Amino acid sequence: MWERFGLSVMRRMDPERAHALAIAALRTGFLPLSGPVTSPRLATTLAGIPLPNPVGLAAGFDKNAETIAPLSRTGFGFLEVGGATPRPQAGNARPRLFRLTEDAAAINRFGFNNDGMEVIAKRLAAAPKLVPVGLNLGANKDSPDRARDFAQVLACCGPHVDFATVNVSSPNTERLRDLQGRAALEGLLKGVMEANAALALPVPIFLKIAPDLEDDGLAEIAEVARATGIACIIATNTTLSREGLGSRHRDETGGLSGQPLFERSTRVLARLCRLTKGEIPLLGVGGVATAEQAWEKLRAGASAVQLYTGLVYGGITLGKRIAEGLDRKLEAEGITVDEVTGTGVDAWL
Repeated sequence: MWERFGLSVMRRMDPERAHALAIAALRTGFLPLSGPVTSPRLATTLAGIPLPNPVGLAAGFDKNAETIAPLSRTGFGFLEVGGATPRPQAGNARPRLFRLTEDAAAINRFGFNNDGMEVIAKRLAAAPKLVPVGLNLGANKDSPDRARDFAQVLACCGPHVDFATVNVSSPNTERLRDLQGRAALEGLLKGVMEANAALALPVPIFLKIAPDLEDDGLAEIAEVARATGIACIIATNTTLSREGLGSRHRDETGGLSGQPLFERSTRVLARLCRLTKGEIPLLGVGGVATAEQAWEKLRAGASAVQLYTGLVYGGITLGKRIAEGLDRKLEAEGITVDEVTGTGVDAWL
């Protein structure tokens, strides 16, 4: 009841103000949170990282690593915070977040607004962690060497996380997606891998890609990921497509997330699964708001899933409800989550 009331109140607010209120509410510690959902059927590993369940929180919700402890108790099996850049930056001008209620979606053009890697590193170091925590790495908008920025953030924050994600797929930093090309991506990942090797305890490096890549681009991504030792590919980030939208905000610039992204991102996931031949774990993101949608991502090749926009419409315990729904389905089928991955790839090709 408290969650439905809170959602009703926040939907009347400016979206970015409502998001800030949600972070503040988590920081109070007053919300009735129980901990990660788990069972022998749900427990799995992702890139060698043990997870209590395969339902994670995507980057962007807790940009500045302010609420790791309470988020660890919301039911998710793992968290990703950030994106973090070397220097603090304000991001793009407001308004920069729009609810598309009719489409169960959102458009954002935040532009990597964050407190900077040094502040975020201190919070990561101090936060108690009940579940694995990763960091989304970003680049400053005015950086003369964006590839170097990713390595810098990893060097600073890497000792305090379980994995790190190279995010070259945000549409909200001009020309950032150019780094998904083979030559640029190889150079960027070489620097990141060198920074990772210099850590006392290197971490798995994930790569987050856009849903708007054509087949040739996906094939290049798969080849580069395999050659550079990427531990997991996250498919996908937000899309620039506006196909089929009905909301009055449909023409706002920025990345579209939520339900309209589900089919597009799942098809990319399945194609990537076929291209990587199971050699690289995949993380399915985009439009996950139910246990059935999480199940389809797993069938399309994901070892685990993430969500964020679904929380806007389903509340902070959505991850818990999805994990519990998956567990019931797994119990009914008499299988574990690992046995689902990749069983329905052909249906999405």
